[in-house]
Amino acid sequence: MSDKSSATPPRPWWKFGHVWMIIAGPAVVVVAGFVTLYLAVRTPDPVVSEDYYRQGIELNKTLAADPASLAPAVQARNHAATGAPPPAQAKP
Repeated sequence: MSDKSSATPPRPWWKFGHVWMIIAGPAVVVVAGFVTLYLAVRTPDPVVSEDYYRQGIELNKTLAADPASLAPAVQARNHAATGAPPPAQAKP
């Protein structure tokens, strides 16, 4: 026969380290959510200007007027697509 009076009572749940490890994951996510909410409320996104479409059209007109200004971008794009180095240009 075992003596039940000498048996130690079970420890409460909060004294086990594994329990706190399981609770820590969701707790960190909740804290990160509140930090994100605070940052979103504190620093609102900038407002896009009302005439953004007109500004884009003006930019396209400016770029279309001088096709030489796009030459380095076109060369870099072609180099990235083919893997070949861009041709050397003679300086005028």
